[in-house]
Amino acid sequence: MRVSIATAPGGANPNEDWVAATPTLAVVLDGLSTAGLDTGCRHGVPWYVAQLGGHLVAALAEPGQPLDDGLEQALDQVAELHPGCDLGNPGTPSATVSILRAGVDRFDYLVLADSPIVFERADDYQVVTDLRVDTMVPELRAETERFATGTPEHAEAVRRMVEAQRLTRNTVDGYWVAASSGQAAHNALTGSVPLAGVRSAAVLSDGVSRLVTEYRTASWADAFATLRQAGADGLISEVRKVEATDPDGRRWPRFKSGDDATVAFCQLS
Repeated sequence: MRVSIATAPGGANPNEDWVAATPTLAVVLDGLSTAGLDTGCRHGVPWYVAQLGGHLVAALAEPGQPLDDGLEQALDQVAELHPGCDLGNPGTPSATVSILRAGVDRFDYLVLADSPIVFERADDYQVVTDLRVDTMVPELRAETERFATGTPEHAEAVRRMVEAQRLTRNTVDGYWVAASSGQAAHNALTGSVPLAGVRSAAVLSDGVSRLVTEYRTASWADAFATLRQAGADGLISEVRKVEATDPDGRRWPRFKSGDDATVAFCQLS
C-alpha cells in the first residue's frame, strides 16, 4: 500500500487523535473527550493514545497476528505502564481504534467504536463502523443539541451526557472502546475484504467522516476525489471550511465546534 496520513487538532487543546502507517498497516485512534471530568489518571488522553498506538503497531509487526489479539496485547501493555493510576475509573483514558492491514489477497480490518474504515470500489463504497455509542443516553444527547456550541449551557449538557455514557462504557449492554482492559479488543468489529476490486481505502476519525455522515455536504465519492486531488490534508481542510460556516453548531449540532480530525488514505500499489 501507499499510505498518506494527516491529523489536525479541532481547536486550541492538544490533539487527542493518533495515526500511523506502514506499507501494510494503517492505524487511527481517536481519544475520547473527558468533558473536564475526573479520569483517575495523571497522564491524560494524548499520552494514552500515543502509548497505545506505538504498542499496537509493535504488536502487529508479525503479519499473522490476529488484529484483535494484537490490540489485546497492546491494551494490557499500556495498562502496565501506569499501575499507580485508577484504571477502574469509568473515565479512564480511552479511545476508538481502527486498523486496516493489507495481506497477499485481502484486507483485514478491526473497528472498535465510531472511527470508520471506508473501502472504495469502482461502483460502490463499503463503510465499516460501530455506532453503538449513539444509542446510549439518547435524552441527554438530545439535550446537548438545545444549546449553541461553546456556551456554558452546552458545556454542562455535554458533561452530563459524558458522565452518563461512562457508566455504559465497556459493558455488555453498552458500547466498547479501548481503555484499560484487553477484553475490549474482542468486542470490536473484525473481518476481511478481498483486495480484488478495491481501488483504495480510508481510515478516518469521526472528525473527518462527519463531512459525509453528519454534515452531508459531500458524498463518499466526493471525499475520495478530494483525497486523490488534494491529499489527506485537503480532506481535513474541507471539513474545516464547512464547520466555519456554522461555528455555533446551530445547523449541525455537535459537541465541539471543530473536532480533532485524522485520515489515513491507503492506495494499492
